[in-house]
Amino acid sequence: MLDFSQVEGFMDKVERSQKETFKPVGEKLKVGLDLGTAYIVIVVLDEENNPIACEKQAAEVLRDGVVVDYSGASRIVRQLKEKLEERLSRELVNCAIAMPAGTEGSAKTHGYVAEGAGFEVTNVLDEPSAANSIYNIENGVVVDIGGGTTGLAIIEGGKVTKIEDEPTGGTHLSLVLAGNYKIPFAEAEAMKQDYARHKEILPVVKAVIEKMATIISRYIDKSMTDTIYLCGGTCCLTGIEKIIESETGIKTIKPKNPFLVTPTGIAMNCLT
Repeated sequence: MLDFSQVEGFMDKVERSQKETFKPVGEKLKVGLDLGTAYIVIVVLDEENNPIACEKQAAEVLRDGVVVDYSGASRIVRQLKEKLEERLSRELVNCAIAMPAGTEGSAKTHGYVAEGAGFEVTNVLDEPSAANSIYNIENGVVVDIGGGTTGLAIIEGGKVTKIEDEPTGGTHLSLVLAGNYKIPFAEAEAMKQDYARHKEILPVVKAVIEKMATIISRYIDKSMTDTIYLCGGTCCLTGIEKIIESETGIKTIKPKNPFLVTPTGIAMNCLT
């Protein structure tokens, strides 16, 4: 049985590591690079998977998990890497990367971005499986809703038995908000990230969330699934879990900061 309070405590420390640098246990560091549609994130853990430091930056260099601006992506990753190296007073060498499920063909390009910034890629994962390194569930489904896609990892007996991904994510929510409020896309993105406005905008984007729930239902066996575990930046939207639970009929939970779950899980799988 998953002790979700432990997940919450662990992710709280990861969140704090954005501003606070923790002292590592041992000499080796594990790095996870998450190239997202809306953000690029680097998480650093020590060899015992304790959170050490984290940096992130908003970016528009990927679309649906595919790099569309190679030089821009490499530049941002290099800048984040340098910030972390300055905080840690040491060079970061190895990293793990991950792709949305079903876009594994982009692994080479993601790898080139990491290498272009000075990393050596030591492991490549799919994003929902990386997230399950945090949840470590025996049976259930991990759903990673990012900026461009909704990805699933179905876990049976502690092992990922199936991964799926479809192009519906946070970008689609922002497009609906932009159209409804007649505002630029960038302003809609900012509105979506304003927790004070979540109660107001939830009814506006409900239909898109219901579509995400339909995607989830399409791929899971409800007789074998008792819980859906959410992660990804789009899941930061207050109340999204209630809509998905209502539509699927399956208990749906998320940590307080689902945004950092996947990049942290990627870091856990870095080979040093």
